Amino acid sequence: MAASESRVCRHIAIIMDGNGRWAKKRFMPRTVGHKAGVKSVKRVVGAAIENNIEALTLYAFSTENWLRPDDEVSFLVKLFIDTLDRELTALHDAGVAIHFIGDTQKFPHLLQQKLHAASELTQNNTKLDLIIALNYGSRAEIVSACKAIAKDIKNELFELDDIDEIMVSQRLALHEFPPVDLLIRTSGEERLSNFLLWQLAYAEFYFTECLWPDFTEVEFNEALKTYAERERRFGAVEE
Repeated sequence: MAASESRVCRHIAIIMDGNGRWAKKRFMPRTVGHKAGVKSVKRVVGAAIENNIEALTLYAFSTENWLRPDDEVSFLVKLFIDTLDRELTALHDAGVAIHFIGDTQKFPHLLQQKLHAASELTQNNTKLDLIIALNYGSRAEIVSACKAIAKDIKNELFELDDIDEIMVSQRLALHEFPPVDLLIRTSGEERLSNFLLWQLAYAEFYFTECLWPDFTEVEFNEALKTYAERERRFGAVEE
C-alpha cells in the first residue's frame, strides 16, 4: 500500500465518552449530558459527509451499559426513539444510510421497530454509511462468531484447517464496510472498552480530553489532520 493511500481515511469509529461528566461539571443531571451529546452526533455526521468519509461507526450503548441505573437506561432508550423520530428525515435527505450492530433484540419493541424502519428507509443511500453500535460488546461478538464456526464444523460444512482470518471477519460486524482507519475517543480515557477489538487491529487511535458534548467539527478535523500525518506501515518496514 502506497503511503498516500494509507493516509486516506475511509472509516472512522468513535467512542462518544463524557456526557455524564459534562453534565456534572455544570451541576446538571446526566440526562442533560446525553441530550447535549446528540447535538455532537449531528455535527460529526455533517463533518464526515463534508470530508467524504465513507463510513462512521458510533458506540452508542454497550452491553455493559445495562448496569447503569434503570432510570438512566430508560431515558437513553427514549432518547434513541425521539432522536430517530426527529432526525431520520434529515439524515435520509442527506444521503446517509443507517445501520445498527449489536443485539438490539433486548430493547423495547417500539425501539426495535424504529431501528428497522430507519435501516429500511435509508438502505439505498450512498453518501455516508452511519453505523450505530447498540447493546454491542466485542467479546460477545467474537464468542458468537466462534460458536457459529464450531456449528458449521459440526455440520461438516468445512474442516478445522479451513478457518482463517477472512472466515472469522465475515462473522463479525462491519465486514461489509471498509476497515476502520481511525478510532476517536473523547473525554481523556484511553481504552477500547470492549469496542471493535478485532476490527481495530490496525486502526490509528486519537484520544482527546474534550468531552463528547463539546466535540465539534474543529476537533473532528484535528483528528483527521493528525491521522494524515501518521505513517501506517501495517507491520511492514518503511522504505
